[in-house]
Amino acid sequence: MTSTPPQGPTVVIVDDDPDLRVTLAALLAENGFVPLPVADSAGFFAAANAGPVDLALIDLRLQGESGLTLAIRIRERMGLPIVMLTGRGDETDRVIGLETGADDYITKPFSPRELVARLRAVLRRSGHPALANPDRSQSQIRAFGQLRLDQTRRELLGPDGAEIALTNAEYRLLDYFLRHPDRIIARTDLLRELGSDLSLYMDRTIDVLILRLRRKIEPVPSKPVHLQTRRGLGYIFVTEA
Repeated sequence: MTSTPPQGPTVVIVDDDPDLRVTLAALLAENGFVPLPVADSAGFFAAANAGPVDLALIDLRLQGESGLTLAIRIRERMGLPIVMLTGRGDETDRVIGLETGADDYITKPFSPRELVARLRAVLRRSGHPALANPDRSQSQIRAFGQLRLDQTRRELLGPDGAEIALTNAEYRLLDYFLRHPDRIIARTDLLRELGSDLSLYMDRTIDVLILRLRRKIEPVPSKPVHLQTRRGLGYIFVTEA
């Protein structure tokens, strides 16, 4: 008897724009996901109660209950991976979202290929069976201390080989530092170099990302060994402690 392959990940799309819901659902279905498009938080919880859900894709600016409020409720009740869709003018809400634990942010307008890749990255980090059991034989690995960054699969690995979950923004920050080790990098360079959506963030976003990244890579985050601050100049990543 042949075994049944794992079903594609189920993604609830929460957006009050009916045209965007249809577009996103078609895109995800074409790429092996099981999309469940809904208009609001009531629709999300109805879908979640009807069967297993693997990820919530939520518009930040929902009418009625905000996307951030819905994300907080999901975190409290379900611990489900969350990806937020944001507009270009939502810098403050991005910071709040980072602090409340959204796994990733995608800025409108977005590339369909990037959206699919980033959803898969979040689901892979969460351990979805259809995306598990990685083959790292062809991966490009950068090591620092007892940790390794798999730049092919976009994963941070601990001393025991287990993945340390990173949001997309945290991964991009760490990847940038590891490509420019032992060099002082100004805050303005980080805002500019980390990508089109991050370049729209406020300075405080970098502070939040640095704090969160240190909690994941430093034995004592308050006394960083690798990701060090150079006051008045920026940051430097020291690969060899």
